[in-house]
Amino acid sequence: MIIVLKPQATETDANEILDKIASLGLKPLYMPGIERTVLGALGDERRLKQLHLDSYPMVDAIKPVLSPYKLVSRELQAHDSIVSIGGVKVGGGKFTVIAGPCSVEGQDQLFGVAEMIKEQGVPLLRGGAFKPRTSPYSFQGLGLEGLKLLKAAREQYQLPVVSEIIDPNDADLMYDYIDCYQIGARNMQNFRLLEAVGKQDKAVLLKRGMSATLEELLLAAEYIINAGNPNVILCERGIRTFETATRNTLDLNAVAYLKEKSHLPVFVDPSHGTGVKSLINPLSRAAVAVGADGIIVESHLNPKEALSDGHQALTADDFARLMADIKPFVAAAGKQL
Repeated sequence: MIIVLKPQATETDANEILDKIASLGLKPLYMPGIERTVLGALGDERRLKQLHLDSYPMVDAIKPVLSPYKLVSRELQAHDSIVSIGGVKVGGGKFTVIAGPCSVEGQDQLFGVAEMIKEQGVPLLRGGAFKPRTSPYSFQGLGLEGLKLLKAAREQYQLPVVSEIIDPNDADLMYDYIDCYQIGARNMQNFRLLEAVGKQDKAVLLKRGMSATLEELLLAAEYIINAGNPNVILCERGIRTFETATRNTLDLNAVAYLKEKSHLPVFVDPSHGTGVKSLINPLSRAAVAVGADGIIVESHLNPKEALSDGHQALTADDFARLMADIKPFVAAAGKQL
């Protein structure tokens, strides 16, 4: 439930109620605002009824949170969350681009792409050191060596790093090498993994599972925040449908819906969402128009030699064209690129 305090309520008043919430084994939430303070209580509905907070003189209103997801819901927090990735602010009126290779293959490849996206003003570098692949015979990533290269690229080009985690045991290992954990579509409901990144304090980019509903995506984000980490970014990356013309079907309905129901930033991945290089540019523009807070795209200086997903990686010329083409759309949306 949400407890709205009266404007004259003090911090002491709030702490008294928070202590009462905690004493019943419920999770207390403290959300001070500009005009008034809002408190939250999460837990067993039977215990919530035992609070009897309507008798407190400083309580103005008590509202139940009806959606199955609580912490990610706009019912609990009406204003948009802003998430920091290595000091780069995501959300809150900005449209952010994350770019880089699908997987880290070597220093020349990674540094070349990093220099290319840096020249285009992109603030965040993506790259996979651990790659969950459909086939066990496909390139699985460089592991720790890949993380070391990502850290070196971050230091060389001042680009905070986004990289995928596939094992809960790697959360601590990756911490010093990356600035944002990426949870891939295949691991969206790997609950131990969600809890592991939830115990960290770095941002998490959570991709929608290829067959997941939006409620399931929001509940997956709830796992992370409930474990203690509020720095979550949702990502629509395409779902599996009967259509075979594209790798997936990019569900842009999801962006508008997620922005309406949740305060978390929402990104779009048009690279995996289509799997067709020529469609990445128009669907990136569509992502801006529908209200996304950013895109994450794959780029490679020589896609023909890429060890993974080369068919959907943008060349330097492709990427420069993409950045030029989305600028007027970002401006029209009232955001800053």
